Amino acid sequence: MSYSVGQVAAFAGVTVRTLHHYDRAGLLSPGSRSHAGYRLYDDADLARLQQILFYRELGFTLEETAAILDDPQANALEHLEARQRRLTEEISRLQRLAEVAARAVEVQRTGVELTPEERFEVFGEIAFDLSYATEAERKWTASEGGREAMARAAAHTKEDWRRLMREAGAWRAELLAAFDEGEPAGGERALDLAEEHRLHVSRWFTSCTPAMHRRIADDFLADPRAFALVVPPSQQRPGLAGYLREAVHANADRRAGTRTTEGEDR
Repeated sequence: MSYSVGQVAAFAGVTVRTLHHYDRAGLLSPGSRSHAGYRLYDDADLARLQQILFYRELGFTLEETAAILDDPQANALEHLEARQRRLTEEISRLQRLAEVAARAVEVQRTGVELTPEERFEVFGEIAFDLSYATEAERKWTASEGGREAMARAAAHTKEDWRRLMREAGAWRAELLAAFDEGEPAGGERALDLAEEHRLHVSRWFTSCTPAMHRRIADDFLADPRAFALVVPPSQQRPGLAGYLREAVHANADRRAGTRTTEGEDR
């Protein structure tokens, strides 16, 4: 059975111009022509076109494709393996470029331009994982608190970030000391540290209710990327994320009890 160039183009999802180009390049010449001189493709031509499009999708040039299809001695497997290696190298290169772009986006997310030296001075080991930041933005953007936090973070100046990170660093040192000294997560010292963190979030980002603080602490335990924003990996201890979560939940319970008692007094 024979097919016109228009029919083949429709079958294969290519343009008529592409088929003409393949014909001129000697890559796919139709098996016959009509009495009027129009190209007619047979089933063998369609099978060859399918192979051409397969190699094109993998990034082979027309010359490379022709060499594979027309040389009986050509080893298609060797060509494919070589192409696979090149694609793997290209993927690695693109991943490196994506990491560079991610770092640039991180700087923009802080709302303030920083040189590498300034960034290290302000943030130290705290790293903003772009994948987590993107997921968190999707997760929290629907809430009023999430929108407020993003807006306020974007408005912080370099000096704001310096003060914020100094405050966070001092709190983190106290948290590590309490954990290392074996203070119970439900004890007064740990609860006070949990409350201090809640107030820190309220002061710098958004009004953080005890219920919101519970959700934030749940993320610390569930996602290492979230906890790394509070305690960098080099300072983390096994069980520390769970310890902080337990303290936050206990403090939320304490705050709820305080409000109930105050309501009864009135």
